[in-house]
Parts: sequence; structure tokens; C-alpha cells
Amino acid sequence: FAGRTFLETTCFCLLGVLIVLYMLAGAAIFSFLESPAELQAHQLWERRLRDFSHEHKISCEDLKHPLRHYEEARTAGIQTEQGRALWDIPGAFYFVGTVVSTIGESKLMVY
Repeated sequence: FAGRTFLETTCFCLLGVLIVLYMLAGAAIFSFLESPAELQAHQLWERRLRDFSHEHKISCEDLKHPLRHYEEARTAGIQTEQGRALWDIPGAFYFVGTVVSTIGESKLMVY
């Protein structure tokens, strides 16, 4: 009985290590593939900000202040145009459906 428990524990730990390694490999690949596009988008944004700042004779720092507020509002789900709420019944239903559909099958095993 003790040998079986040790073997099960070892297999469980090994599985955990393999899952972590698999996730780390996926993260490294994803980061490698996405980093260049993210850097390019950031450079484009900085160039547009600099051009706008120069064209309208406002410092980049003064321009970034209201943009930070806008970014906070967008993160909170606030939109500039009044539209449907982010967490109305259809939106919440979609979210719940996404969560429920990604949960795998669970089997309760009784020994």
C-alpha cells in the first residue's frame, strides 16, 4: 500500500512538472512570436504621439496625461459613445458560456 501511494505521488508530481514545462515552452514561443509585432505597434504609437504633439504644439507629457485617463476608462469598460453596457445580460451570458465551455470533464474517482 505504501509503495502504491509513493508511486501515485511521484506520478502526480512528475505530471505537474511536465505541465509547468509545457506551459513555459508555450509562453516562450508565444513571447518570441508576438514580441516583434508588439514592439512595432509601440514604435508606431510613439511616432504618432510625437507627430501629433509637434503638429498641435503640446508636449508629449501634457498629451499623455488625458490619454492615461482615457486608458483607465477603457480598461474599466467605459466607452466614449453611449452603447450597450459591457455587463448586460447578453454580455454576461456570453462570458458565463465561455467559462463553462472551457472547463473540462471531471470524473470523481472513489477508491
